[in-house]
Amino acid sequence: MRCNKDCTGEVRYDYTELDKALEDYGGTEGSLIAVLQKAQEIYGYLPREAIEHIAGALKLKTAKVYGVATFYAQFRFEPVGRYLIMLCMGTACHVNGAKTIEEAVFDELGISNGETTQDGLFTLSNVACLGCCSLSPVMMINGETFGTLTRDKVKTVLDGIRNVGAVN
Repeated sequence: MRCNKDCTGEVRYDYTELDKALEDYGGTEGSLIAVLQKAQEIYGYLPREAIEHIAGALKLKTAKVYGVATFYAQFRFEPVGRYLIMLCMGTACHVNGAKTIEEAVFDELGISNGETTQDGLFTLSNVACLGCCSLSPVMMINGETFGTLTRDKVKTVLDGIRNVGAVN
């Protein structure tokens, strides 16, 4: 994350990369989503300060930028762990045991949907569909897909990440 705390403890964000994206996209009508995606890529989520910076740079009301960002499920407003676990809860995964997989993640990490482990390593996010129905139940961690999951496979995958950082 590109931020630091000043002597008052207030978080200060570095807008260098974000300003570059605003420069690249700023003059293009309908570029707000692309700018928000870039901001989330830079910071790992959309901090309030970055949203306000974007609004100012694009000459939009902050409420408009928040409105767009809150409409789309892809945007996050809280930091996530180093490893984002997206657990599919779509029909095929549900029928094939997604709830059991969610329980296995909880048993291994002690987190439920939307939570991050205390060490900041993992965040669990239940999603409507990952589009990998033939691999159900399935989860994706930082873009890597793990399918035909069982409780044992979940433990093996999470242990591998904890022990050697096996996923990007």
